Amino acid sequence: MRRALALAAVAAITLAACSSDTDSSPTVAPPPDVTFAPATTASTSSTSTTVRYQPTPLPTTTTIPLATGAVGFTTFVEGLTKPVDIAFRPDDLTFFVAQQDGLVVPVRDGTGVAGEPVLDVRGDVSNGGEQGLLGLAFHPSKPLAYIDYTDTAGDTQIVEYSVAEDGTFDPASARTVISVDQPYANHNGGEITFGTDGYLYIGLGDGGSANDPERRALNVSQLLGKILRIDPTVSADGQPYTVPADNPFVGVDGARPEIWSVGLRNPWRFDFDPATGDLWMADVGQNAWEEVNVSPASAGAGRGVNFGWSAFEGTHRFNDDQSAEGVTPPVYEYPHGDDGCSVSGGAVYRGSAIPSLVGWYVFSDYCSGKVWALQPDGTFVTLGALGQVSAVADGPDGALYVLAHGEGTLYRLDPA
Repeated sequence: MRRALALAAVAAITLAACSSDTDSSPTVAPPPDVTFAPATTASTSSTSTTVRYQPTPLPTTTTIPLATGAVGFTTFVEGLTKPVDIAFRPDDLTFFVAQQDGLVVPVRDGTGVAGEPVLDVRGDVSNGGEQGLLGLAFHPSKPLAYIDYTDTAGDTQIVEYSVAEDGTFDPASARTVISVDQPYANHNGGEITFGTDGYLYIGLGDGGSANDPERRALNVSQLLGKILRIDPTVSADGQPYTVPADNPFVGVDGARPEIWSVGLRNPWRFDFDPATGDLWMADVGQNAWEEVNVSPASAGAGRGVNFGWSAFEGTHRFNDDQSAEGVTPPVYEYPHGDDGCSVSGGAVYRGSAIPSLVGWYVFSDYCSGKVWALQPDGTFVTLGALGQVSAVADGPDGALYVLAHGEGTLYRLDPA
């Protein structure tokens, strides 16, 4: 495989990631510059180029209003196999846990015990490394579910299933919504989620290898390195999905109309704040920097936003042949080292059990297992550390859950 995982010596898998992909890559001509949606910019000097925004300074730790040690981690479910995502049906408190091996298992009635699988696609999935069953979402108003997985050829498949009243998926109803060829085995993305607008958002990495070798992330003629936005149900004329008319690249010559946001390396997990509609996204870095991005609902919640890869890694110039124009910088970045090497997003806390945590974005790092809370202004607090965190996800009551991939454990954030 054309990759080198940062944790190869200490873990069998680095799911979200891989920072430090150092494989040799083909030499290709970069795509032509593309003009993106306007962004507020400010000029600042650089030793090698002109950076068109003011880099976000690294925040300093604060204990106001949220104190370190105010939050604890309660074991909620054990005995899972490489959990990567959780999802909920409307008006159903059952936890549906997506496991990387290809199973979806329910945890019903707060029992803390996983039941018999409601879906088994192990025979369809390439499992291992950064591949496998990677994402799960339920339609907000129809008895349908969607999964994101890499098939046995390593390509991304978004597949729809009918869901029975008891939560079981009907295998005979499987319908492919969209397929995306993956040129390498890493950077597959994996997030699928419905926005408050009822559309499905799909996160796709840049295709893998290292350093965005074919310069896909800023090339709007390709889906890789993007967030997509579609109506995933069958259209009136029988098409497998519909592109919303207000997507930013609809009608743009040479651009894929499914694209919502561009300039992403591996947006493993992103989420919409249920209270504000703001888009929060953790994008896995290359060799040096991990980043967290936010696009407020008032600015379109990612609509047409260029998040910068591979012109930048975080706020640091990366591929000089990629345009620096119109980039929206991250609100937070951290260097590889003690804090980790592969960021795992992330959701905003809207629960009632921990009042001081309300409105904070909680995220982690797969390599270090550290869990942090972050404000849009860069204020952050360390909440603790677990093992190999693949995601932090919100429940229907606003509570947050941490998926410890290697442990096979689902934790809930509670008052310490």
